[in-house]
Amino acid sequence: MAVSGFEGFEKRLELNFYGDDDPTMDNMGLRLLDFDSLEQVLHAVQCTVVSAVGNHFFDAYVLSESSLFVYPTKIIIKTCGTTQLLKSIRPLIHLANDLGLTVCGCRYTRGTFIFPKSQPFPHTNFKEEVIYIEQHLPNTLCYRKASVMPSKHPSYSWHVFTASDQTQTIPDLTFTVEVCMTELDRVQARKFFKKPGDSAGKEMTELTGIDTINPGAIICDFAFDPCGYSMNGIDGDRYSTIHVTPEDGYSYASFERVGCVYDDQDDIVQTLKKAVQVFKPATVSVSTTSHSHEVWTRVAHAMEPLGLKCRSCVMDEFPAAGTVVFQTFTAARRK
Repeated sequence: MAVSGFEGFEKRLELNFYGDDDPTMDNMGLRLLDFDSLEQVLHAVQCTVVSAVGNHFFDAYVLSESSLFVYPTKIIIKTCGTTQLLKSIRPLIHLANDLGLTVCGCRYTRGTFIFPKSQPFPHTNFKEEVIYIEQHLPNTLCYRKASVMPSKHPSYSWHVFTASDQTQTIPDLTFTVEVCMTELDRVQARKFFKKPGDSAGKEMTELTGIDTINPGAIICDFAFDPCGYSMNGIDGDRYSTIHVTPEDGYSYASFERVGCVYDDQDDIVQTLKKAVQVFKPATVSVSTTSHSHEVWTRVAHAMEPLGLKCRSCVMDEFPAAGTVVFQTFTAARRK
């Protein structure tokens, strides 16, 4: 293991808003934020936009460190490296207020950093992160919970903080699956080292089979120099995203997607299976956030045929956010 390197494990922040008028009626809301305002927020986080795509439902940005998704009443920022993600909370709430929107929910998640000592304030530890978040949220978000969900693998824990302005909400039919993969197959990882040519991102997408994970999605991809890769996929009102740090010794890849609890369960299994097959990792952790118990039960069905055995499974309930299930898998035998 390298003493220090690029931190692949992302921090993920989701903020939900509401307004007196239904901001989804004209499908704008937070999407009215101008690009300069978004760039100022990202500057505080210490990242920039490198590519973007949008449709009728939302806008997706590939960042120099991961991704940003802007919906009419929801914004999601996912950043890796030594970014200071939580510094986006206050300016985002302020910008939303200017649009007549009020924050009503917050969710922050992350895995266990590979290089925790390299993280700047307020990401030096989870306790500091929680204190910082709570200081920058309004008191109306009074239903709060922070939890570190453990696993049998000492290097794998899932950190979750949620805050809401009410405990009872109309059940959210969407789910989020966050997959973290380490010790990538070296042959697969080498495919994410850049070769000369401006179309390197597209070439990586096609060479690795990432384009087959969800063939119906519009893909916005980017290859970093000398290595590394990010992509956002948009499919109707849903996104998927992949980020890769391929360096040997601290190789890492993540896959995230959203869906509906009424989706074909076999489709969830096949999507996860395809995503993990791209990297052939030795260790995988999967976090599902949903109001349904159907989604997380399907995860093992995707992992087991790939030679990955479930080593731990932890479940916890969060006010308004739903049930979070954290599962870890390791290769039964590494070739």
